[in-house]
Amino acid sequence: MLRSESARAAVAITAAGSLLAGGCAAPDEGSGAVAITYLEPQFFRTLYPPEAGFYPNGAVVNNIADRLLYQDPETLELHPWLATDLPEVNDDATEFTFTIRDDVTFSDGSPLTPETVVKNFDLFADGDDSRTLSGSEQITNYSHGEVLDDHTVRFHFDKPEPGFVQATSSFNAGILSDETLDFDSEGFGPGNATNVVATGPFVVAEEDLGTRLVLRARDDYDWAPEARDHSGRPEIDEVHYVFAAEDSVRVGAVRSGQADIAREIPAPEEPLLEEYGVDVQAYGTNGMNNQIAFRFTHPKLQDIRVRRALIAAIDREEVLYTLFSDSYPLAASAMARTAAGYKEQEGAYTYDPELAERLLDEAGWTRQGGGLREKDGETLEFTINEALPQPRSREVVTKIQEQLARIGVGLHLNPGDQAAQDSDSKDKEKIQLRHTMVGRADFDVIVSLYHRDKRNALLNDADGGDEPADPELQRLLEAVTAEPDLERRAEITGKVQDHLTENAYILPLFEEPVVYAVAPGIEGLSDESIGRPNFYEVTVDEAERSAQ
Repeated sequence: MLRSESARAAVAITAAGSLLAGGCAAPDEGSGAVAITYLEPQFFRTLYPPEAGFYPNGAVVNNIADRLLYQDPETLELHPWLATDLPEVNDDATEFTFTIRDDVTFSDGSPLTPETVVKNFDLFADGDDSRTLSGSEQITNYSHGEVLDDHTVRFHFDKPEPGFVQATSSFNAGILSDETLDFDSEGFGPGNATNVVATGPFVVAEEDLGTRLVLRARDDYDWAPEARDHSGRPEIDEVHYVFAAEDSVRVGAVRSGQADIAREIPAPEEPLLEEYGVDVQAYGTNGMNNQIAFRFTHPKLQDIRVRRALIAAIDREEVLYTLFSDSYPLAASAMARTAAGYKEQEGAYTYDPELAERLLDEAGWTRQGGGLREKDGETLEFTINEALPQPRSREVVTKIQEQLARIGVGLHLNPGDQAAQDSDSKDKEKIQLRHTMVGRADFDVIVSLYHRDKRNALLNDADGGDEPADPELQRLLEAVTAEPDLERRAEITGKVQDHLTENAYILPLFEEPVVYAVAPGIEGLSDESIGRPNFYEVTVDEAERSAQ
């Protein structure tokens, strides 16, 4: 007998600790609604698009907010969506002209207008400090948007911004209604999800604070990109987005038929799930690899020999073999092989503990017996953050601790939740090694991670001044952003990767995927260009699902 969707969701949550004591409200078995249960290891924090990069945020925003353009996740080609065609771009990439469709409505019935499109990008580009809304790291040098007529908008930039075209395809640029754009940060946060109005195929119809959302299909949705495999309303009626923090709960729920899709599957569980007929799907994030960034201005890391020693002392293959699966390819550069501008750094990150010991000896860090190395009365030890959104970060850090201990280097895990990690990571005295990554299918992703005005993962700031500690790195990053010619952008992006390698600024670990477990009877799950789920084309074979 087919279990109702409410029972499926309730069992999953009960196993996680019954955050909702009464289970989940969902369609009755006789309602005829087709619904799936999707399990998330973390709950969303905001539905404000520029801050939707956090995996749980993006899983929602990607399905409720359409964009001007659509990026094919396999070819990375751009196609029209809310715009009728690709934009007209002037020669120096400072003006972008889009024609907007006239048949699109928001979920509250209001029409999409050029004025609303401009209002979106005026907010997304600069943010609003008074409402605690940040600007998008994907949009820089923005001047203003302009409505040319009833169907046409033009965006102006103070400097070349060739990456803007791709930025309009990102869920970080999901189009919202006029009223939604007036929200402050709290209005986009948990407890207010049902108030967010956009043009996408799903709307947030229900919310149980901190535990569950219901995404409901729009019956009138009919403007999907022609490049998609489906058109019209979504194939399914509802998606029950459920918080389930424990790995064992997500794995067990999908394996036993109590849930349909789960994100972040521990690598050792992948073959076990497949034995039960569960499909394990891994999607690349097409950007900056999972890596360790060395804050090279810290006194203990200023000597390049120390940074090179850390690189040589870490056995990345052991980390992958012990903790991960074939879904996690060993990194060959700062960027993934599928990223725009990728350049292989052949032989740059070879495991060589003898070299590591020799380099530290040369740098004056010595040890007696098996303890930590010392120099001028200080011990050689560092603190690293726990990258909570990244897979198995704590276990990765633990394995690296073991490896560094062999050469007399101490490594400590920074305590605290995501807010503490984010705050402490801005201070090189608190965190000297930064575990990080960024997904974006555009050259500018390398700018997002290392530029001083973006994430600044290396903390490239000179002590006591406003200048970068490494001006050449900053110059190269700004050249990536400003160059309109694609071949030149690729060349400069390659030079950035060379510079990172030559200066031993990073240790790339693996190409980070987003891994999903998909139960039998569920077909059509896809990703957008950096691995967030698309539910639009998901279908359910009830007979196969109920046979679990």
